[in-house]
Amino acid sequence: MNAKRALVIGAGLLGVSVLMPLASAAQSGKAVTITRFFTGPDGLTHAEEIDVKFAPGGGVYNLLANSGAQIRRTPPGRENGYHTASRRQYVITLSGHAELVLSGGQTIQVGPGSIELAEDLTGKGHITRTVGTEDRVAILIPVLSP
Repeated sequence: MNAKRALVIGAGLLGVSVLMPLASAAQSGKAVTITRFFTGPDGLTHAEEIDVKFAPGGGVYNLLANSGAQIRRTPPGRENGYHTASRRQYVITLSGHAELVLSGGQTIQVGPGSIELAEDLTGKGHITRTVGTEDRVAILIPVLSP
């Protein structure tokens, strides 16, 4: 594994470990926040809360401007018909549940802690359906090409 790929995977897994506590707060209608740690002008470590803002009914929040990592919220009952992945990416469910229906008919259930590597960039694709009674909140982490 080359150093760049290891760095991206490591950063993604670190981000997941930081964001997993959000799972309990990420249920339908509840606020999602990120705690930012930073060094202030005084040389000391400080913290601030960043509110994750979603459009009404769900949406996407970009984590870092140039990283491509996002947090996505989808309400129960939302179905994204057959589509391909927009890029190679890890999809990690923080809260809520979904069904992924593959073009061959196989259905995969995902929930909190599930990790998928989406690489179906061509072909018929898959269906993503948010199921249950709460919003599904997932983090999407792009995978750099080798």
